Amino acid sequence: MKDQRPDSEKPPETLLTWRRGDVTPLRVAVLLLPSFSNFGLAAVLEPLAIANWLTQRQLFEWTLLSLDGQPVQASNGLSSVVSEGIRSDQGFDVCLVIASFDVHKHSRNLALKSWLRKQALFGAVLMGVETGTELLAAAGVLDGYEAAVHWDNLQGFQESYPRVHAKPQLYTLERQRMTCAGATTTLDMMLSWLGQSIDSDLAREVGMHLLMGHVRQPADNQLDGGLTNTGMYGSKMRRAVHLMEQALEEPLDCEAIASQVGLSRRQLERQFKQQTGLSPLKYYITLRLAKAHSLLQQTRLSVAQVAACSGFGSLEHFSRTYRAKFGCPPSEDRSQVWSAPVMRQPLRKEPRQACGPD
Repeated sequence: MKDQRPDSEKPPETLLTWRRGDVTPLRVAVLLLPSFSNFGLAAVLEPLAIANWLTQRQLFEWTLLSLDGQPVQASNGLSSVVSEGIRSDQGFDVCLVIASFDVHKHSRNLALKSWLRKQALFGAVLMGVETGTELLAAAGVLDGYEAAVHWDNLQGFQESYPRVHAKPQLYTLERQRMTCAGATTTLDMMLSWLGQSIDSDLAREVGMHLLMGHVRQPADNQLDGGLTNTGMYGSKMRRAVHLMEQALEEPLDCEAIASQVGLSRRQLERQFKQQTGLSPLKYYITLRLAKAHSLLQQTRLSVAQVAACSGFGSLEHFSRTYRAKFGCPPSEDRSQVWSAPVMRQPLRKEPRQACGPD
């Protein structure tokens, strides 16, 4: 029967998978990859379970899958028992891929990529949670689509999958594809999908039971209140940091940065020390090392290529600086696993009395 609702009230046709009156539950596959986030799994299933409970109907039925049908250990050490492994004869309405650490080795899994392509061909809505999005990209089912990528993985993702429009936003919903940056954004994505494709009133009620004040918009800032918050630094400090971030491959000198933001070098150094505890030069090196760290763990670029992309003209200097920061040479930091070195982000210090003009 044709939907008689006004266009303004209809969910996007590309995401529509259920209408009032349907009696068959949506078949949801949840594929868990080793070292996945248990939080992500809960954030996916709880909204569906609450929707079933509130309506007293089985709107959704879900099946937990692994690559081989064996239990899967999450990043926190807990194991989840699954129903089965992936098979070529399976068909689902919705397929979620949940991954977190060490996703690169699975991006080369031919059986997994073939399974994802077949689900897409059969018309399933494909959802990527955290680095599960990278597995969709590796299968080619995100080519030409926007994808929400966690800020810590953005540079590596963009380098590895140039055909995907990677965005540093919370989540995306587009043409039978959904992605989220992980963590709490998984709830935003699921509730937004419920509201657009199932029932907006039901989605709001599910959100109330989850104690979510509101569903954030897809393009909201991932780091609201964090490193890129415009309230973090004074305007000239923000401009200085932005100049550094835009010139990692060919670093600017401190004199040039200070001149472009309208400060003397001494004023720039004083404000950086006050706000970050670091000199401008050390802060700049931290940004460059952060880029190198991401590219090493998240791409297959050579160490020499990573050094050049991070503004290190000398491979020896790069290796020495990297080892001093992470305790290992760059050649030994090629996988994003739980036990790998971690790049801590430079955060501002507690505010103190200003000691110079902004």
